[in-house]
Amino acid sequence: MKSEERVDLLVVGAGIVGLAHAHAAQRRGLRVHVIERDDRAVGASSRNFGHICLTAQTGRAHDFGAAGRSTWLELARDAGFRAEEAGTVVVARSDDEFAVLHEFAATRHGDVEILQPGEVEARIPSGGSVVGGAWLPADLRVDPRGAAAAIAAWLERTRRVSFSWNTSLLDVVDGGARTSRGPIEATDVVVCVGHDVDRIFPDVADAAGVERCRLHMLQVENPTGRPVHPAVLSGLSLLRYSGFSSCPSAARVRERVRAERPELLDCAMNLMLTELPDGTLAIGDTHHDARTHLPYADEQYDELLLAEAASLLGTRRLTVRSRWRGVYAAADGEFMIAAPTSTARIVTVTSGIGMTTAFGLAEQVLDDLVS
Repeated sequence: MKSEERVDLLVVGAGIVGLAHAHAAQRRGLRVHVIERDDRAVGASSRNFGHICLTAQTGRAHDFGAAGRSTWLELARDAGFRAEEAGTVVVARSDDEFAVLHEFAATRHGDVEILQPGEVEARIPSGGSVVGGAWLPADLRVDPRGAAAAIAAWLERTRRVSFSWNTSLLDVVDGGARTSRGPIEATDVVVCVGHDVDRIFPDVADAAGVERCRLHMLQVENPTGRPVHPAVLSGLSLLRYSGFSSCPSAARVRERVRAERPELLDCAMNLMLTELPDGTLAIGDTHHDARTHLPYADEQYDELLLAEAASLLGTRRLTVRSRWRGVYAAADGEFMIAAPTSTARIVTVTSGIGMTTAFGLAEQVLDDLVS
């Protein structure tokens, strides 16, 4: 981008939330420039399950997810990455978990189908002791390791969006921003840097109580020989997603787990898995919040995940292909939208559901920001 050129919108951050704003802006006919501090997106947008988990959300999160569902499918077709209308199977392995699913289904007016044990086994491999389950057909599964790069490349081909990689934001100023490669003139600015918002706007992050949520995740061989097309959630997932956790029986699930397996609550495990494009499985995850995390990874959490996932799949052991630590912004509430100036917005998803909600969220932000 030439320094004398002016754009309608400057987007800071080329993760999914930033790309969603760039996509929404170019659809409105705006000229967009995106800066990214790395030479590719390597944050939360590439370290997740690729699960567009819209059905289990409530309120704005559900609305944003539903609004963005068609955009994911359109972009997968146009940009050339993998996205599937794979749905989600939620596995209940106790009566109280199955009760939550019945309560949840009653609130969703046909968007959730209750499954009997044999119907669960017909859809996914499981380790027995299945009481029942639920089928969430609206959920999607995308390739988390390729989606952001493919979307960025496609946006650049539209000629309305340009990129500056390896470029950091220094400050938002009237008429644009100062960056590590010089000033950029822009009518409006959207800053989408996830958990690193405190590096640029510490007062905004402090006021919102933003921390970093660190996750343990693993890629394992599929031990069953059966494809796992849907995303798979477990009884622990009923304690993580607002659609489930707001059901009356969720409290009984939590108390049972606390009495029987308190270590699972201590690491806030959400036992779930998705199939990656090469047929391996992404499994996870644990959750630990802090402003600054020490660099040491405790092996006990990986061992706990492997044991629980093996039990869910009905195998004795899993073969690990890779391990990684995810990280996302965490705070009270699901979204932080701040306005440091009348022409700038700081947008951070503070609940780990950026992939699910980004495209719907971006439309609302631009409705408010762009005149």
